[in-house]
Amino acid sequence: MRPVIPYVTAALLFGLGGYGVLRRRNAVLVLMSVELMLNAVNLILVTADTTVRAVLPHSGQVFALFVIVLAAAEIGVGLAIVLQLYRLRSTVAVDDVALTEPAQTVDGREPAVLDVEAGR
Repeated sequence: MRPVIPYVTAALLFGLGGYGVLRRRNAVLVLMSVELMLNAVNLILVTADTTVRAVLPHSGQVFALFVIVLAAAEIGVGLAIVLQLYRLRSTVAVDDVALTEPAQTVDGREPAVLDVEAGR
């Protein structure tokens, strides 16, 4: 078997997934792009297992199985986060997600000033 075709296919899949992660604004499409990247890694692992005689038999296939389990867990957690984001913000656009909470002022003073005055 010529390993060039699966390696090139995996590189194209990984590049397409990387492009999707960097360019997409929809969180669901970002998760799909990550899945493309994981599938490209699985293709490389299985191809390397069949072409390279390793010390451990079928080690690439075992690692591919671990990657599939990792992908299933990632989808479960990722979709839960996306659903919670949609419930809170009514959008799944990644650009609209605030990574930090805005500082809330009380009587025009910052929270750090209030903590110092309270003795914390």
